Parts: sequence; C-alpha cells; structure tokens
Amino acid sequence: MSEATNETGDGAAVPSSAGQFVRFIWQRPGFAAGYVIIAFMVLAGLAAPLLPLASPVDADTAASLLPPGLAHPMGTDIAGLDILSRTLHAPRTDLSIAVAATLAAAFLGGGLGCYAGLWEGRRGLRGLASLLVLRAADVLQAFPIFALALVLVAVLGQGITSIILAITIVSIPLYLRLMRAEMLVLRRNAYVEAARIAGAGDNYLLLRHLLPNAAAPLIAQMSTSAGTAVLITAGLSFIGAGVRAPTPEWGAMIASGFQNVVTGQWWPSIFPGLALSLTVFGLGRIGASILALASPRERQRPTRRAWRAFVAAGGAR
Repeated sequence: MSEATNETGDGAAVPSSAGQFVRFIWQRPGFAAGYVIIAFMVLAGLAAPLLPLASPVDADTAASLLPPGLAHPMGTDIAGLDILSRTLHAPRTDLSIAVAATLAAAFLGGGLGCYAGLWEGRRGLRGLASLLVLRAADVLQAFPIFALALVLVAVLGQGITSIILAITIVSIPLYLRLMRAEMLVLRRNAYVEAARIAGAGDNYLLLRHLLPNAAAPLIAQMSTSAGTAVLITAGLSFIGAGVRAPTPEWGAMIASGFQNVVTGQWWPSIFPGLALSLTVFGLGRIGASILALASPRERQRPTRRAWRAFVAAGGAR
C-alpha cells in the first residue's frame, strides 16, 4: 500500500506521513544529529530541576574556580557556582526566549508578508498598505540585527520580556520578505486564479491554498531564526544587557569566565560555549532537513548508505 503524499502548488509530491519523515531523517545522519541535539537540550532544561545537581544560583566563594572533578564534573566559576548545573539549567532560559520570539516574529512578520505579497500591485488602500509595510521592513533591515536588538533592550529595559520583544522586532523583516516572495510566486498558480474567479476572498486563499504550500520554507526559517535568537540572547547577556544574574544563561556564563581562560581556567567558558554552539548547530540542521524534505531533488538523492551499498554491489551492471 502506498503512503500518502500531499501535492504542492508546483505539482511536487511531499511526504505527509510521520513514517516517511522519520525514515528520511534516519537515513541522513547529518540531519538526525540536529534533532538529537535539540531533543537533548530540551530534555536537559526540563529535567535539570529534578536531577541531583548543585544549585545553579547559590554561590560558594570557597569553591571558586575548582577544576572539573568528581564533586563538580564541569568545575566551578569564579563565584563558586557549579558549571554543570548552570549549563543544564540554561536551556530553560535560552530556548524559552528563542521559541517565544520566533513564534511571535513568524506570526507577525509572516502574516504581514502574506498580505504584502497578495496585495502587491493592487490599486487603492491595499496596494498602499503593501508598499508601506515593505518600506517599514527596509528601515528595520537598514540596521545591524544585534545593534538594533541592543538599542531596543536599552529602551525597553533589561529583562527576559524585553529581550523577547527586541528579538521579535528585529526578526519580523526576515519572515515578511520570505512570505512576500512566496506569495508572489504562488498567487500566479492556476488553482489560485480559479479559486479567485469562483469568489474566494483573500483570507480563504491564504488559509486554504497559499499558506499550506509556503509552510516548508516558513518552518525552516523559524528553525534557523531560533538559532539566531539564541545567539542574540547570549550576545546581549555577554555584554551585560541581557538576562540578569544569577539566572543561568550561556552568554552570561561565557562572559563571567572568559577572562580566566588566559590564566588556565578554561572550564567556566568552554562548557557553556560548547552547549551554545551545539544548540545553534542543531537548530540549523533541523531547518536544513525541512527544506530538503520539501525538495523533490533532495528526496531522490541517494544517501551515503545507499551509495555505499551500490558500490559494494559492484555498481550498475
């Protein structure tokens, strides 16, 4: 029995069953690694309060800068805080901020981009609204992302809510441009024209025909943007404008220990830095896997395992 597939606007069949998705990822270790890493980080953040770990916020100056050992597997920082405990608690902060900001930016920016693309070229208020939205996006994109986020945090005040709002605002143009480009392509398809002739309104077209076919690039962008949000959060905390101490956060942990690296105490910065790097890498691989899954050419490309089996069998006869 053949497995179900969905038809996209360009006629390509996209796998829709969970089994096909799992098989696609399982056959590509590079993509599977991203899901394993993020799953581990999420589980670590959720389970950290339940594990028999030292307190991530209670300092012990007598245990300052202890190297990794049995009592402290990742050592302690200059304040005597346990690095392992803080590294495992940090995903609760970093990933929560990234997920909240990414969802908000995708909803706002993606929605604006959909209507901007659908209304572009029209006369009247809708065409004017599309133009104004694009010009506003141009203004936001004229500033470096991190610099704009820093200014917004300075204006809004230090705190997790301010960081989420800042990352949301700087990320909106990415989704706006992406969804506008998708709408400009998809709205030319014959089935969209047929639905419009039949009396379908803009909202019906978006929800029924356009958004389902633009879901793959949107979700892939969300995964990549979540990694960027983690980096921005860590960067703001590194310079002292992000999460307030002593809340466990990777950027703040790196900042508190990087000065000690030159004197040989490398562990306060290295371990949270590795966790941060792995998280961003994992989110990037998830985004790449979603784009690959939506591409018929990528789905048909033989995996390394299949290629090795082909070579071992003597190749084509």
